[in-house]
Amino acid sequence: MADTLTTDCALEVRDLSRTFGAHKALDKVTFDLPRGAFLSIFGPNGAGKSTLLKVLSTLTTPSKGTARVLGLDVVAESVALREQIGFISHNPLLYPDLSAEENLEFFAEIYCLENPKERIRELLVAVELDHRRLDLVRTFSRGMLQRLSIARALLHSPQIIFLDEPYSGLDPHAMDILDSLIAQIRAQHTFVMVSHDLAKGLELCSHALILAKGAVVLFDERDNIDADEFAATYRATVGMGVS
Repeated sequence: MADTLTTDCALEVRDLSRTFGAHKALDKVTFDLPRGAFLSIFGPNGAGKSTLLKVLSTLTTPSKGTARVLGLDVVAESVALREQIGFISHNPLLYPDLSAEENLEFFAEIYCLENPKERIRELLVAVELDHRRLDLVRTFSRGMLQRLSIARALLHSPQIIFLDEPYSGLDPHAMDILDSLIAQIRAQHTFVMVSHDLAKGLELCSHALILAKGAVVLFDERDNIDADEFAATYRATVGMGVS
């Protein structure tokens, strides 16, 4: 791993640490991820997965160390970086008293998109919600909320997409739609996904990372990983069974 930071990388993380009081959520995390890659991050609850995602997506700041996303520093250049980030969470991050269309119009204004009507309609069709575009979001099922949150995350055509347990609680139809959308846009984007599902995470990723107690236990390219050995390492490291 090179010590210098290069713009060929989507992620450049050096000795990244984050503490909350006496608790060390991240402990000297270091790795590089090339542009166009798909990184799956695994680990038990409390391992630091979501904290790492929040630091990389500018939702919280590191206590020590540095991180660059698409060549931009997550602290010093956070405003510019947010224009390039899409975030899909198990929490849909939507306004329940607005319609599906109004939610996307609201976020289009935040991103200063010009003439967003066509883009909004295109995304609502892609997530199969065009027929519900005028309905209040509070009437949506869990799967529909997640599908709309995917449209929200893709609205401004981000270069990198962060996914925090995006498949959690989805029905099979919504999972199929998410799989299809990822497949459609994968070649043009970098993905970073937190997951508890080893099989799904390894199916999608080009790179995999295991965190435990805030530290990197394993980071490698998917082509170098044997799934059974990876699962055994995961179980031994984090003390969890694999479903």
